[in-house]
Amino acid sequence: MPRQPVPLPHKSQAPPVSRASPIASFSASALAWRHFAIFTTASLPWMTGTAINPLFRSAYLAKDGDRDVTLVIPWLSLKDQELVYPNKIVFESPLEHEAYVRHWIEERISFRPSFSIKFYPAKFSTELRSILPVGDITEFIPDELADIAVLEEPEHLNWYHHGRKWKNKFRRVIGVVHTNYIAYVKREKNGQVIACFMKYMNTWVTRIYCHKIIRLSGATQDMPRSVVCNIHGVNPKFLEVGKLKLNQLQNGETAFTKGAYYIGKMVWSKGYRELLDLLSKYQSKLAGLEVDLYGTGEDSDEVRKSAELLNLVVKVHPGRDHADPLFHDYKVFINPSTTDVVCTTTAEALAMGKIVICADHPSNEFFKRFPNCRIYNSDEEFVQFTLNALTEQPAPLTDMQRYDLSWEAATARFMEAAELNLPISESRIHETSKISLPTFLKTRKLKQSLEDASVYLHQALSGLEVTRRAFGAVPKTLQPDEQLCKDLGD
Repeated sequence: MPRQPVPLPHKSQAPPVSRASPIASFSASALAWRHFAIFTTASLPWMTGTAINPLFRSAYLAKDGDRDVTLVIPWLSLKDQELVYPNKIVFESPLEHEAYVRHWIEERISFRPSFSIKFYPAKFSTELRSILPVGDITEFIPDELADIAVLEEPEHLNWYHHGRKWKNKFRRVIGVVHTNYIAYVKREKNGQVIACFMKYMNTWVTRIYCHKIIRLSGATQDMPRSVVCNIHGVNPKFLEVGKLKLNQLQNGETAFTKGAYYIGKMVWSKGYRELLDLLSKYQSKLAGLEVDLYGTGEDSDEVRKSAELLNLVVKVHPGRDHADPLFHDYKVFINPSTTDVVCTTTAEALAMGKIVICADHPSNEFFKRFPNCRIYNSDEEFVQFTLNALTEQPAPLTDMQRYDLSWEAATARFMEAAELNLPISESRIHETSKISLPTFLKTRKLKQSLEDASVYLHQALSGLEVTRRAFGAVPKTLQPDEQLCKDLGD
């Protein structure tokens, strides 16, 4: 079986505590939250947000050495790996896979990451195009380390969860909502009906299994006990490119030699349809515009055929890593997508000092603070902003704007949004301060009884194979099969 070479693993040394770090400025009481277990729904080499962002989050939470962090990622059988991972990359063992992940992150940050990596058994659903957990994944963190659980995509992780209640296992459970599932399913056949059911299901499982929900933007559905906050940063390499481009501009050099581009998974729902429709509608006004599209996906052939029908020069290329030097010299990033929650490539383009043109949508709210982000509210504004961007120079990023895009800032925002920078005893004071003690105790007991009944119902439904199959679970995933157990050494 063809495979790419994978570096050998090594033992990581914990980095020295840096008191200059923004994270270290938190109250010492925050250290009561000692161990973080970060569960996510994907892993490299699948280049998706839920593979990349939790990996960076783990590295930066562990950076100062004040926290023990374990990243818990899915392990797939060889058969499923071949369906999911690009470029025929597969792994014979979790040890080999871990080495790949560590090598990737170490090439992108300036310090030696000190977090641990564990694997849980998983299966790939070709119908949902998603990786789903197998069995009770709470078991992969020992009880003595069950302090903070961060569930990256809590709804996804819990649709078919049948096992220990997260809130009973961990002292604090934080869900991070990455994906606008409702927007995606509405595009499918019978989408409105499915979206209504999914909205209810997402609310149900996050309510019973999470203490706090962080929604990356207002583009996601509202959730119980939720707050909207962008807790993602960018790969430091993009900020370095931005500094280089700023120096070139300040020295009077030509920093950007290419025009406009877009990069993203090449499926219509990622904004390609909207972009090609705009270019087709305003071909005469945009005469002379050249746009390069980079991506790989199920709709690549259709996107290419549609682009060839335009009078404008629109070239379609295979997907690449956005950090590739090929992208450094583009000046304008066009992103009309309205299905993202927070678009990682938009943040990366801003970090590299480019002008970004994107739609007025809740997913872009965080980027409005950056002068190089041009938000359009109409087709006419899209055309005007695009023409202006091709003739203007980007505004230089300030130190504060650069910091806002960093993972240091994102980690600080995470701690605050999750209420983990407060003493444990104070984390819920605001919920009880206006209620007399006897009333509060009665209300709390009633809520707990209702939640326990809700958990019981979910566990009963998720424990039946017929029910699981009816709602889209991969067959026979209540327990890991013999091959997954063998791979993981059970």
